[in-house]
Amino acid sequence: MQAKDSNQPDGGYGWVVVVSAFMVMGLTVAVLKTFGLLFVEIQQHFDELASTTSWITSVTIAVFHLGAPVASSLCVQYTHRTVVITGGLLAFSGMALGFFGLNMVWMYATTGFLQGLGISFSWTPAISIVSHYFSKKRALANAIASAGECAFAFMFGPFFQWLISQYGWKGALLIIGGIQLNICVCGVLMRPLASSCFLEASHCETETPSGNGACRRDKEDKSPIMHKTFNWMLVRRPEFVLYAIFGILAAMSFFVPPLFLVPLSYSLGIDESWTASLLSILAMVDFGGRLLCGWYANLHVTKTIHLLAMAITLISTSLMLLPLANNYLSLAIFTGFYGFFFGTTVAIHITVLADVVGMPEFDSALGLFMLIRSTGGFVGPPLAGLIVDMAGDYRAGFYMAGAILVLSAGFLIILDRLQQRKIRGSKIRTKPEQSTLPYPSLHILKHQ
Repeated sequence: MQAKDSNQPDGGYGWVVVVSAFMVMGLTVAVLKTFGLLFVEIQQHFDELASTTSWITSVTIAVFHLGAPVASSLCVQYTHRTVVITGGLLAFSGMALGFFGLNMVWMYATTGFLQGLGISFSWTPAISIVSHYFSKKRALANAIASAGECAFAFMFGPFFQWLISQYGWKGALLIIGGIQLNICVCGVLMRPLASSCFLEASHCETETPSGNGACRRDKEDKSPIMHKTFNWMLVRRPEFVLYAIFGILAAMSFFVPPLFLVPLSYSLGIDESWTASLLSILAMVDFGGRLLCGWYANLHVTKTIHLLAMAITLISTSLMLLPLANNYLSLAIFTGFYGFFFGTTVAIHITVLADVVGMPEFDSALGLFMLIRSTGGFVGPPLAGLIVDMAGDYRAGFYMAGAILVLSAGFLIILDRLQQRKIRGSKIRTKPEQSTLPYPSLHILKHQ
């Protein structure tokens, strides 16, 4: 069950928080998504295999996920604002130190580890605080915030290409790190809610029917948004476990296409300038998919988990078809299909997590989900790189990603069936009581 809407602002200053989160998404995940442009340059500079170079991205993704529980725990004790500012400083440090480019191990530690930790400390609290500021419009707010990575990726594609041509990949890293310092400004704008009453709304209604007693105590408590403990016991809930398995498999696939799209286009003989435009196309349709899906999910016509399952199935189909491209036009078309359906997935997968666990446990669930999902992000790119090296063709990586996504959709179906079974079970348990008290008067007497 989600917390009741009445205790959440659902607008007002919340839209400032959404804009700030929009910027954070762009300055973190968009950089990660367009790293493929730097991938080729770094690979050639150190004369390494694709599988070896891909460990930079793999470490970044893994630390991004592994740091999520730490970021969530820090949000519990301090504020989302503080953690986001810290993340901005870490992201800058990772890129600035990567400028020295001493060796591959150095790149793993700086552009990989520090950058990943910075992304984690920025992304996790940013997406979390948006969910706390909104209830009825949560799907739309999350979609708008997440669209930041698309808008920035659209610009970063040609911009990073220009930076590399003008300053080399090392100079590009330094400049990108400087741009990421703006994450700190976004963090300052993420004002903590004075009361955490909305977090305990469901408990207010359960423990005090009028909802006044518990909420009054919360209003007297001016501590940050979260003043509860981090709940590690969510791993015992079957619904959360099923969703986490979906997350692992999805993470194994999601970071593969952006990483190998640029090398695939080069292998087809496509010019570098046209290759950069593929990333812009990917970002543009991704942006449209997020906003459209967020708007549709906000209508509450279809269950969000059903939307997610359909989107995952369509993504896998797009990835299976993408390797059939043999020129720029066909590659752009298939890239567009993949990007659009990927956008619909990202727009609602956090909302589905909130639906699965409820808002009182959302911050803990988000941290744990990211932690568990990290195994997929850590294994996916190197595994795809190994398959590419063995096959001698970048198309093999896309086939692998598509096949794994099909498997992940199966766990969403199992999760939905489990939730439906529990709902039916609860209805059956309430029927005997209703059948013994068919008349309203008897029902009133019973409670008197």
